[in-house]
Parts: sequence; structure tokens; C-alpha cells
Amino acid sequence: MTSLLRWDPVRELEDLGRRLTPVFARLPQETRTDERQAMTAVDWAPVVDIAEDGEAYHVTVELPEIRKEDVKVSIENGILAISGERKKISEEKNGKRYHRIERLYGSFLRSFSLPDDADPQRVTATMKDGVLHVKIEKLAETKPRSVEIEVG
Repeated sequence: MTSLLRWDPVRELEDLGRRLTPVFARLPQETRTDERQAMTAVDWAPVVDIAEDGEAYHVTVELPEIRKEDVKVSIENGILAISGERKKISEEKNGKRYHRIERLYGSFLRSFSLPDDADPQRVTATMKDGVLHVKIEKLAETKPRSVEIEVG
């Protein structure tokens, strides 16, 4: 799980691990599909950008070739979860015979801890052109007020 704002020095290693996972997952594995080697991936995680402005946090997720019906966005116990599935291409369905498939398929889950000032009741999500945008409004700031007390 990742935090929206805090920088963690271990993050660099986690990013490296995420980048290397597809490389190792793509190593050829023996299968009996027309006597050729097939390439499969264990799992994948879509890339995410997180930003904030004065009023909200903005999470942008790249989800090419994924229908919005196959994506779920939820918040529970201060955790934003984005999950879904990219369905594998069926050779029979589209009549093509693939010689190499390098794009990753399958289920994914990304989760992030929400900052204390995020309002879990005011969240919107839109998806357009394979990009999911999640907007999490910030709680209204409560300004401390000063009360003068007369000493008697």
C-alpha cells in the first residue's frame, strides 16, 4: 500500500521491483500452443500519478483497453482501492494468430492511504480514453477562533 503524500525512501526500491516484475514475468514458458513458446505475465499494476491542489487530491491511472465496467473504485477505512481486470485477447474471437503478446493481462489492485484531510464522502471518478481520474475533495478547513476571556 502506498501513501498519497509521504515520500518513503524504500519507494525507489518498490518502483524498481514493479518495473522488473514484468521483465521476469515475460520470460518464455513452455506450452503446447502450436509448438511455440508462449509468454505469460504473473500480474501487473497500472501506472498512477497522484497530485493535489488547494481543494482536492487527484489520482490518475492509465488503464488502456479496459472498460469502465471492469474497474472498481472504493474507499474503506481510509484506504482508496482501485481494482479491475484487463481481459486477455482470444485468438479464436478475433481470428488472428498471435506470434508474440507482450502486453500484460489479468487482475490488478492498487491501494493508497488517504491523508487525514481527505473527505471520503466527496469522491468522484471518471474514465475517458483509457485513463481513470479520481478526485478526492479535501475537508473544509476549520479555522481556530480566538475567544478573549475577561479576568475578574
